[in-house]
Amino acid sequence: SITKERTEIILQGTSSLDPKDPTAVWEEFEFKCKPGDLRRRPCLISPYHYRLDWLMWFAAFQTYEQNEWIIHLAGKLLAQEEEALSLLATNPFAGRDPP
Repeated sequence: SITKERTEIILQGTSSLDPKDPTAVWEEFEFKCKPGDLRRRPCLISPYHYRLDWLMWFAAFQTYEQNEWIIHLAGKLLAQEEEALSLLATNPFAGRDPP
């Protein structure tokens, strides 16, 4: 069975020099098939799943200590590593300084 509510992990970055500044603009890294922008058409690839998107769903039910790979993924996104970015639908920092 599937739950009626879905908890999601959202990865965001900011170009602000002070991320704690209330005026800092946070931008979301969007995944290929993970729920995100409500205006985006749903991804249908049945019976298969994008592995990272699928793992993100299950990681939301646990702590980051149980899913240390999320910390490594965040580090790779901060470093703008192309291999990690290729797993995502969009990179809000493309062509700009890293977050």
